[in-house]
Amino acid sequence: MTTDNTVDARLERLTALDSNTVSDALDFLQLPGATFGLRPLWNCPKIVGRASTIQFAAKTPGAGSTVHPITPVIAASRGTDRILVIAGGLEGVSCWGDLVANASKAKGIRGTVIDGCSRDIEGSESIGYPVYGRGITMISARNRAIQVSSGEPVKMAGVTVAQDDYLIADRCGTVFVPAARIDEVLDLGERIARRQDGMVRAILAGRSVEEVMHDKEFEAIAVKR
Repeated sequence: MTTDNTVDARLERLTALDSNTVSDALDFLQLPGATFGLRPLWNCPKIVGRASTIQFAAKTPGAGSTVHPITPVIAASRGTDRILVIAGGLEGVSCWGDLVANASKAKGIRGTVIDGCSRDIEGSESIGYPVYGRGITMISARNRAIQVSSGEPVKMAGVTVAQDDYLIADRCGTVFVPAARIDEVLDLGERIARRQDGMVRAILAGRSVEEVMHDKEFEAIAVKR
């Protein structure tokens, strides 16, 4: 059983890394998780947390009134380690805005990652609420998109993300880590960070960059030291 203290310790270790290093660790372990195109939608800070997954889909004609997407997940959210992970955004249609940003911040949610677009981005920025996604639009999701599930696995930029998976998002993009593999990803990511710091020091000390960046040097990262 995973305790809150264990989760907090993992999140602290993940926060000390960056998306590039975590992506490299996943490469070494031959795990998917790094995405392309899910970037900060304002100059927001790095976010690290666990996924609360939400699936969007197009609203069918005649479906009638529905609860606004995302709001049931925000209302039910507990704890302060959550990041909303929203899949299935429609091209050019918003699946995020300032009202849900304010509600999320009030609940202690750390941020939102959308495989889609956001509107009202100044509203999220004005309260310091991080939003990552594909782009910005003004077109509302109302009567165009609905929430069809939550807490189930979703596809984010081609990567399957499950409820409670870990993620890190910064200026270079968004990386997801399966919860079952987080410990080995963290261990390897920390080794990569230490090794790369040593490589920088070697270059600054005068060692040839050609030698320092040889494939054999990177292959050595995967060896425990």
